[in-house]
Amino acid sequence: MNPRATVVFSPYALYLREEWARLRADTPMSLTEAELENLSGLTERISTAEVVEIYLPLSRLLNFYVEAAQSLHGATQAFLRKGDSKMPFIIGLGGSVAAGKSTTGRVLRALLARWPSHRRVDLVPTDGFLFANAELEERGMMERKGFPESYDLTKLLNFLAEVKSGKTRVEAPVYSHLVYDVLPDQKLVIEQPDIVIVEGLNVLQPAKLPKDGQAIPYVSDFFDFSIYIDAAEELVESWYVERFLRLRQTAFRDPASYFHRYSMLSEEEARATGLAIWQSINLINLRENILPTRQRADLILRKGADHAVETVALRKL
Repeated sequence: MNPRATVVFSPYALYLREEWARLRADTPMSLTEAELENLSGLTERISTAEVVEIYLPLSRLLNFYVEAAQSLHGATQAFLRKGDSKMPFIIGLGGSVAAGKSTTGRVLRALLARWPSHRRVDLVPTDGFLFANAELEERGMMERKGFPESYDLTKLLNFLAEVKSGKTRVEAPVYSHLVYDVLPDQKLVIEQPDIVIVEGLNVLQPAKLPKDGQAIPYVSDFFDFSIYIDAAEELVESWYVERFLRLRQTAFRDPASYFHRYSMLSEEEARATGLAIWQSINLINLRENILPTRQRADLILRKGADHAVETVALRKL
């Protein structure tokens, strides 16, 4: 048996929080306290300090990437003597359930839209590309919801291909966390944005290499930049259970909620139920499918307690 090779080189440059914060330079803080309140998640209150020290430097970095891509695209179009069709810059945002992907996506969308060179920014959750519950039940996959096989990959790939080609109007399906299903009568309309942030559990997964060399593109092939939200398992577990308890007191009380039955549980019962769901479904998905994609990201935000980012790992150019 051959021992695993030891490689000293790391493809990432690691920044402590204080080091990363200095990279903000003179980027202005453009979000108000009221806006931060609206951007915060159910269990993640996004603070001014977090935006200033983590997300403003990231916004500045992404602005460099987007403007460079826009410049390259324009020069290439001129070289090829083709019409200047708009090609959006696509950012992939991955990580575990309850890690804070949605909050990060909302904050980045708000900050990136403040830059004059890319005002139009859309956020697309991949939840909408899950198979409908009826189909998952027919396939016996309801307990695998959120795993890679529970998504309509063909629909997601076609969506990304249309967006990347600069198509004038592209529609994405909409998912409701209240009814825990795709809403067939609602669509998210994308109309030639400058940036699209694609957020989801498994967005950084690679495709399997075909033996005949006829490769089929995978979701991550469409990304110009990718981010992974990282945290220790025990922290994500605590955030998941905390969110479950909060939902028990809020959304679950709505009779239309798919999880309405959980609103009747005592706090002790709810905590045990949330933990059981985490351990039997979401933890397995994290270990088997999500965490292995972390090293494929261009940037890794490593969180500590209270969702505060402690380190930033940026892939070296």
